[in-house]
Amino acid sequence: MRTIVYVGTSLDGFIARKDGDIDWLVKYQNKEVHTSYHEFISRIDAMVIGRGTFEKVIEFPEWPYEKKVFVLSSSLKQIPEIINDKATLVAMKPAALLNYLSDKGFSNIYVDGGKVIQSFLKEDLIDELIITRVPELIGTGIPLFGYLDKDLQFEHISTNIYSDGLVKSQYKRKR
Repeated sequence: MRTIVYVGTSLDGFIARKDGDIDWLVKYQNKEVHTSYHEFISRIDAMVIGRGTFEKVIEFPEWPYEKKVFVLSSSLKQIPEIINDKATLVAMKPAALLNYLSDKGFSNIYVDGGKVIQSFLKEDLIDELIITRVPELIGTGIPLFGYLDKDLQFEHISTNIYSDGLVKSQYKRKR
């Protein structure tokens, strides 16, 4: 089982505004970004997202994911019927969820959403971080990282600089 975070952040470390808006991020979408995402997603079996991310993406004109999505939430009670075949609601701790996904035959999991990423990191369950920094300060918002009980060391694998100033860095967990 491999867990991978693939996320964009502002220069000051936020993944979204306080209200979940990502207007500052989407304006950086270009061919380089799309190619990078498609290369990444081709390695993924399933996605785990949180309630906040889920509530944002169901506002999109169409469902954006081709892979099976597991929505990690203890407050949501159901998934809209129109995407029942694409998303499954789960309410369990990260380690239990990974066991569940492994039992279902999944082995490469994309972990997304601020609180979800933080909960997986807190339990030391992230194997790889791919973080793209946007050259913009937004001042406040939902932070990528939160409190940890212990230090986690990652090894730098690569950094790519895109034509519009985006900087994508990849790290693997040192064990």
